[in-house]
Amino acid sequence: MSVSTSVPDKGVAVVTVDHPPVNALPVRGWFDLADAVRAAGRDPATRCVVLAAGGRGFNAGVDIKEIRGDSGHGALGGHSALIGANRGCAAAFSAVYDCEVPVVAAVHGFCLGGGIGLVGNADAIVASEDATFGLPELDRGALGAATHLSRLVPQHLMRALYYTSRTVTAAELHAHGSVWQVVPRPELPAAALELAREIARKDGSLLRLAKAAINGIDPVDVHRSYRFEQGFTFEANLSGLADRVRAGFGTQREGRA
Repeated sequence: MSVSTSVPDKGVAVVTVDHPPVNALPVRGWFDLADAVRAAGRDPATRCVVLAAGGRGFNAGVDIKEIRGDSGHGALGGHSALIGANRGCAAAFSAVYDCEVPVVAAVHGFCLGGGIGLVGNADAIVASEDATFGLPELDRGALGAATHLSRLVPQHLMRALYYTSRTVTAAELHAHGSVWQVVPRPELPAAALELAREIARKDGSLLRLAKAAINGIDPVDVHRSYRFEQGFTFEANLSGLADRVRAGFGTQREGRA
């Protein structure tokens, strides 16, 4: 698991996640990502954070194998991995949303499950032409992140995508106005940095006020909304429903959620 931070230009911090093979993050990975984003935003020299990823895709969500492998020992019984994953996702999503400066998500390849939570809470999205976005939660015995998908597409489209587990392309999200720019994959890092540099040219103190002000007028409390969704995730797991659905999840796609 690797979460690294670099400063390629004045005022711009790039937080990169690289967890082969598909950036499906274990519990520790979500908390590491949250810590890195918070630290970058707290740095008074930072005026914009770019959230990027290495490998085949931006993010494939939680590590289902870790949840399936929970031994059932300890105070939390067989749910420690699930609770850890839910808390870790909530921490990472919140770190992006609450980051003291704007966050630009640079998305390539697949952006699924928890990846939607990250980009849905970002301030801007730059995507490669091969990027696809979706919530396959119902196919994987899970729920959640409809809060964040709702920030990317209109309400009825969100519902159809959620119920069907279908994905949408970067071009489709660009048409809805939620993706700032779509570029060929080799141009993604430069395009994301170009937007971040433009933002970083603004006064740093004023940018922090602007971020706080914009969050303050958000029509939906993303923290409360996502926490509400998580309650149904626990219900599905405690009832055994999630295990029954996951048992039929294709082995060729294991490890992605």
